[in-house]
Amino acid sequence: MRFTYSPQLLRGDFFGGITAAVVGLPVGLAFGETSGLGAIAGIYGAIAVGFFAAVFGGTRSQISGPTGPMAVAMAVIVTTHAETLAEAFTIVIMAGLIQIALGVARIGRFVAYTPYSVISGFMTGIGAIIILLQTLPFLGAPVVEGGPMEAIRAWPDAIGGLNGSALVIAVVTLAVGVGWPAQLRKYLPPTLAALIAGTAVSLLWLGDTPVIGEVPTGLPELMAPDLAPDVLVRSVEPALVLALLGSIDSLLTSLVADSMTRTQHNPNRELVGQGIGNTVAGLIGALPGAGATMGTVVNIRAGGRTQVSGALRAGILLALVLGLGTYVESIPHAALAGILMKVGWDIIDWRFVTRLHKVQREHLIVMLITFALTVFLDLVTAVAIGLIAAGMASARRLERLQLDSVVSVPLLDQSFLAGAAEADEEDAADAFVARVGMVALRGTFTVASSSSLISTIGVDIRDHEVVILDFTETDYIDDSAALVVEQMIDIAIAEDTECIVMGLSGSPASSLQALNVLDRVPAENFVVTLDEARETAARMLHA
Repeated sequence: MRFTYSPQLLRGDFFGGITAAVVGLPVGLAFGETSGLGAIAGIYGAIAVGFFAAVFGGTRSQISGPTGPMAVAMAVIVTTHAETLAEAFTIVIMAGLIQIALGVARIGRFVAYTPYSVISGFMTGIGAIIILLQTLPFLGAPVVEGGPMEAIRAWPDAIGGLNGSALVIAVVTLAVGVGWPAQLRKYLPPTLAALIAGTAVSLLWLGDTPVIGEVPTGLPELMAPDLAPDVLVRSVEPALVLALLGSIDSLLTSLVADSMTRTQHNPNRELVGQGIGNTVAGLIGALPGAGATMGTVVNIRAGGRTQVSGALRAGILLALVLGLGTYVESIPHAALAGILMKVGWDIIDWRFVTRLHKVQREHLIVMLITFALTVFLDLVTAVAIGLIAAGMASARRLERLQLDSVVSVPLLDQSFLAGAAEADEEDAADAFVARVGMVALRGTFTVASSSSLISTIGVDIRDHEVVILDFTETDYIDDSAALVVEQMIDIAIAEDTECIVMGLSGSPASSLQALNVLDRVPAENFVVTLDEARETAARMLHA
């Protein structure tokens, strides 16, 4: 479909870009401080990721830049996985390249298949981490390294050395951010209003509080990545996690943008754009980012509908940074803490949390495991174990569904073999004997049901002289289920039970033949229809 750029779209993108820049400035500064890279790194990240993701991405109205998950993940990388800043930004570059590879390989849509219970637990954990980390600057104390547990351990000292001025500034900032009137939001976003209010209180009345301090201005310097083999090897794991977090965060935001604009994003192209943005961010020492839900929503509500608004927003931030350093230096840490308290609160998945008492038990367990590991251990372990737990929970449900699709029934000789062979007097005496059994595998069979499948129908196979394995309505068999079919055949052979394979074709046939599962079944025992199965079974019983 041909795209026409109208004056209405231009006006909407103009206002959307300006509004998104106003919102992105304080958030970028705050996330830069949270990551441990410094406030200016957050702004550079908003510029780099915001511009390249807008130009090369696949979501027309999306705004990209530093987000809560990416800032927290970067803080973990800086403190745990990297010995130098060069190593940290090497991880960022590698994560960007992984995102590009995911998009080029056209598996972007699969990233969105991450179970919601894992996403909810992770996002809620990120929100809790941001709040816990900001409690210290909220009280006037410096942020400590080591994550939320170290912040909790530092509470007694922070309370003992409470900075009343910082507390007042933080409370004012948070109050303005929460209570900013809805009718004023179209003129001044709550985050910017909160930043102005907190900074004004500091400058006019309460000046004895920690501030950002000297901030470099101008264009960023290039950061040479550390290409030492040992650094590259240990960078793979955190880079992969960072790439997956950024991808999931971006694609979820893309879904939000689709629902608001009634458009359809391109997930693979979006990953390429995000990957290019994060690669550039790593090269200039900037904070990595992803699709920012808050910025995207603000952009759309202001009229932004195309990539122009995202690129314009990045250009505005760049212009501000080139001459903004002097003004940013006076922003108190307490004001940024107040803003991030509100951001952390909003990141928590309250829609899911408020329904925990109604959620199915296995989903609740997955969510709580992911949440606890995110907050109290580390992001890498949380995502990995969360996905494993979700996979196990899904496997249990699939096992029940798949086993319900198995039909194992005895077939009476009188009804099944009628007309297939002439019954003599001896056969007549056994007219109601069920010497033939049918096992029909209908639908899909995977590793989820493979362990229970053999124990469920193995006994039925032993009870008959002939067993028909019916694959007529089988849609898919994975390697685990295919080997279970081989075990069925082995049981039948061990019990002198003849096997007939019926209706095997397509994908199930390919899976079984690839593993040589059916090598022990004679060629004449393969049939297509039920009538052919009857004739073959009758011949076997009369042999």
